[in-house]
Parts: sequence; C-alpha cells; structure tokens
Amino acid sequence: MTANVSAAQDLAEDEGFLGFLVLGNNKRDVQTDTATPETVINAEEIQDRQAASVAELIDSVPGVTLVNAGTPTGAGINIRGFGADGTYGSNQKVQILLDGASMGSEELYRIGTQLYTDPSLFREVSVIRGTVGSFEYGSGIVGGVVKLETIDAADLTDGEIGLSGRQTFEHYGNGNTRVSSTILGWQPTEQLEFLLNYTYREQDNYKDGDGNEIGNTGYELPSYLVKGKYSFGEAADQSLTFSYSHTTSEEKDVPYDAFQALWFFGNVDRYIETTTSSLEYAYNPIGNDLIDLTATLSYADQYIEQEEVVNTNDELLNADHRYETTKLTVKNTSLFQTFGVGHSLRTGVEVIRKERLDADSAPGGTDKRFALFAIDEIDFGNGLSLTPALRYEIQDLKASSDGTYVTAGESFSNSEVMGGISARYAFENGFAIFGSLAYTTGMPILDDFDYATYETLMAQSEKAVTYELGASYDKVGLFSDDDQLKAKVNYWTTRLWDYTSGTNYQTIDRIETEGLEIEASYSHGSGAYVDMNANLSSGEWTYVDTSVADYERMPANSMGLTVGKNFNDTLDLSWEAVLTKDIGTTSGYAVHNVRATYAIETGFLKEAEVRLGIENLFDAQYTPHLATRAAAGRNVKLSLAAAF
Repeated sequence: MTANVSAAQDLAEDEGFLGFLVLGNNKRDVQTDTATPETVINAEEIQDRQAASVAELIDSVPGVTLVNAGTPTGAGINIRGFGADGTYGSNQKVQILLDGASMGSEELYRIGTQLYTDPSLFREVSVIRGTVGSFEYGSGIVGGVVKLETIDAADLTDGEIGLSGRQTFEHYGNGNTRVSSTILGWQPTEQLEFLLNYTYREQDNYKDGDGNEIGNTGYELPSYLVKGKYSFGEAADQSLTFSYSHTTSEEKDVPYDAFQALWFFGNVDRYIETTTSSLEYAYNPIGNDLIDLTATLSYADQYIEQEEVVNTNDELLNADHRYETTKLTVKNTSLFQTFGVGHSLRTGVEVIRKERLDADSAPGGTDKRFALFAIDEIDFGNGLSLTPALRYEIQDLKASSDGTYVTAGESFSNSEVMGGISARYAFENGFAIFGSLAYTTGMPILDDFDYATYETLMAQSEKAVTYELGASYDKVGLFSDDDQLKAKVNYWTTRLWDYTSGTNYQTIDRIETEGLEIEASYSHGSGAYVDMNANLSSGEWTYVDTSVADYERMPANSMGLTVGKNFNDTLDLSWEAVLTKDIGTTSGYAVHNVRATYAIETGFLKEAEVRLGIENLFDAQYTPHLATRAAAGRNVKLSLAAAF
C-alpha cells in the first residue's frame, strides 16, 4: 500500500508513539534491524507468488535453492549448500518448523523434503540462514531454519466479533493445475476464535520450455487446517491456541526415486499422510516485563506407504516409513536493566522424542533429547548491541529392531554444548555494521545405525563453525521526502568437520563454504518500488588424503530483481528477473516473470482480487543447479480471491 512517509515521520516524533510502521510498497521487507540473516515472507507475498509448494515459495531467498520444484514429493530444500542433496531429501542441517512442530530432517533415501503442506495454510514464512539465529530451534543447524506460521482467525476477522471468510480459486496453464482454498474465521466473542481451512490442489504433468512433458510430476494434494484460540485472564493476558493440520498426497505407478524419476529402482504406488498439531499456552501479564511465557506441545506425524507395482518382493520398494516427533518447548522472555544496560533474555527448555518405524534404508528406533537454551539481546543504549546464545543438549538413541549391523535395544548417549555471539552497531545516519560467530554440533541420528561403523558414528558429532560480517542501511527520505531505501549485505564462511551425514563420509575430512548475500529494497511515495537480492557462494571438499574438490552442492550464483508500481492500492504491476551463472555442469539461465494484482471494488465484499502471473515469460529451457529434471516452461497463473 502507498505509504505517507511524511505523516509517519511526524507521528514517530510525537511523544508516546509506541508503534512501528513499515513503509513502502515492496514485495518483501529487508530485515535491517538485526544481525541475524533472516528473510520474512508475509501473507501478501505468499498470495502474490502463487507457489505450488512451500519449497517453491522460499526459493527466491538468497542462499536457498531447491533440489527440483513443482512436486512436493520430489522437491528438497537446500540452504547455503546444506540440506537436501539429491540422495536424501533432508537432514538436520536444515530445520523446518510448522507452528513450532519439527518436520522431517530424516535422511530418507531418494524421497523429498517431507514437507507436503500447502502454501495456502500460512500467514508467514521466515528463513534464517546459517547457525547464528538457530540455537532456540535445534542443534546441528548449519544451513538454516524455515519457520512456518499458519493463518489465524483474527487475520480474517480483524479481531472483531463475527464470521469472516476467504475463497480463492486458481488455475495454472502449464500442468493444468487446479486449486481451491476455503478459509472461514469465526469470533463468537472477543476472547474466542476459530478457523477452518480446506485447500485442494491437483496438477497434471507439466511441460518444459521445449514443450516436452516431464513425467511423474502430477499429483493431488488435499490439505486442511483447524485452529482455535481462547484468551483469558486479566486483560486477556493468557491464551491457549490449538492448531491441527493434515495433508495427503497419492501417486500411482511412479518411480520409487522421487528425485530423478529413474526406472532403475522400479515403480511404486505411494501414499503420503502428514499430520501436525500443536497446543500453545501463552502468558504475558501487563506491567510485568519479566514474564512473557510460552509453552508449546507439538506432534508431527509423517507416514509414507509404498507398494511396488511389479511384484518382486523388493524391501526397498515395499517399505513403509513413519516418523513421529513429540516436542515440548517452554520459553520465557524477560526485559530488564542492569547497570544501565537493557536486556531481552530468552531462556527455554526443550524435550523431544522422535520415534521412527523400521524400514529398508531407514533403520527404526527412538531419538530422545533434552535441551536448555538462552539468548540474551543486550542493548547498551548507544547503538551497540550484543547477543550471546548458548544451547546444551543431551541425547539418547536406541535401535528398535535388528538390522544389518545393529542389534535391537542397543543404545547410545551423547551430550554437547554449542553457542555463539553476534554484535551490531547502528550509526545515527541509518548505517549499521554487524558480525557473528557461531558453533554448532550435529548429533548422531537414527540413520547412522545403517552403517557397519555405527558404533563409531554414534559417538561422533558433526561440528561446524560459521563467521559472518555485514552492514545494513535504512534511510527514509533518501532522494525525496516520501521514499525509502533498505539494504543489507552479509558475508559468511562455514567450516564443517567430523562429517558423517553422507554416503561418502569415510573419505571426507572437512567441508569449507563461503558466500555473500545481498538484499535491498527501494520504494517511492508514488507507488514505484524495486526489490533486489543476490547470492554469491562457493565451497570445497577436503578429503582425508588432503586432495581438494569443488563442493558441488552449493547454490548457483544468482540475482533476483523486481521492478513494480502500485497504482492507488488498486492495481499492482511488477516484472521479475532471475539470473544465474554457470556452475559445474549446470548452465546459467535468465527467467522473467510478470505479475498483476487488481483489487475489485464490489461494495458488498470486504475484499476481492484478481491475480495474473506469467512465469518463465519467454519459455526458457533450463535445468536449475541441483535439480534432476528440467524446470517448467511458460506458466500462466490466474487467481480469483474474495473475502467477506
């Protein structure tokens, strides 16, 4: 929406102003007020991007790349070179959280990231890159964290008593994708709210830029979300929030290998069911800065049922997988002063129980963890802030059944301390500089029972250290009274050793990676805006024989540029270019996308919008780096949304 910057400045100067106003028309806000490399995708951008999966939604974040896109089963998320690698869909180096529940992080052989939830369910998605901002979310996080927050009833009702809803229909030409999303929000009282969402998404095989049909890219993905919140206590300072989401996906006669769709392993009928639930208690008493407490009990259940099409009794093809993660997280934020220095101290305790069904290529067992963490944001009041963070975690792993090497009931225990510190200094002219140091350890996982050397692996944690250095600039009134420029540049370098999370672990001594990430946005009071992000990164393996080779899992060097204009909050037009360089055997490419959103004034609806997007406008033929199949050609996407 068009921002009145002058009025905002006047308001900010008024005594007693407590709010924070985000200025500009940009698709995405640059997080210039923190040393953490974080990108936030809000509800408006989620709708604007018309993404078919959560993975597709975040691939525009610098440092994030996908192992395939277009299907939930065959896609994986890679951040800064860690996470999905084409053999496994995910690992603990990238943590995915849905309303606080931990999703996936299993090294499931040749099946995707296990994140099948539809993008329509979310109000916000944030990506933390690297380790420094990860200590309250888990251990061994080298790539980053993807946090997903589901929509609230208040997002529809605006906190007012009554019933509100939103209906969205979408159609994508390439793949004949059909989407229907229905959301209802009801507030019977000011203290009670309910939300129901049902989304159905169906896609046929898509075609690449040369017009070739890419097999096994069709799918059905029905999802629903039920959510409720009850506020109580003095001035409604306490609340209980319950969230339950459920997604299924069914594929018939498809290759077991969901990444490369190769016939080598054989074909299967695959049914996937993902259930996530969480119950959160929050207490934030008015006038007491020492208590801002949340206790979240979450449960994530991923079930994959497979049956081979041709009966050969292959255990790999007939394997059923199930991953159940129960987690209790209790944390509190306290605001206080000591010797004139302000503190925002966040402390917490976490109890995790992960149980996995035994299957071929995925040994079963239980992984129990207990963790304590503390993050203190220290403000010295002169522009300088320091944020030390610490996490202590203990673990108990137990095999549930006899495997090729392990015996049922064998158990191993480990404990690790990890942490880091970031510093930021903000100058009065809008510039800020920052830096950080973070050390984390990836503790052994159940998959390590599958190796002959499991006794060694179960006592060895992966270790990684990351250094970051950067600067940001945030200026209102740069060229005129009603414009704003925000920019953030971040250099990082990571060294990982005691490597165990790969089939080639015995030959690897260490992995060293580095990169430069840039995010910038400019907006003008006339409605014009520019968004830009870029990633430059590289890495190398060092083998135990001291030889060195390129680390081929890094994202390609790339730049994204969006230029647009908002016309009186009625029409938003934008053009986006995504440019990448050659990397390894993957050729660089340039892809152009255009988007238009038109707000319809009906007089009886709260909101009505038509969105038109054309992705890969010039029908380019290309295969992104790390992908195992060609990307989709030109795709015309049409959406119609109405809210009441």
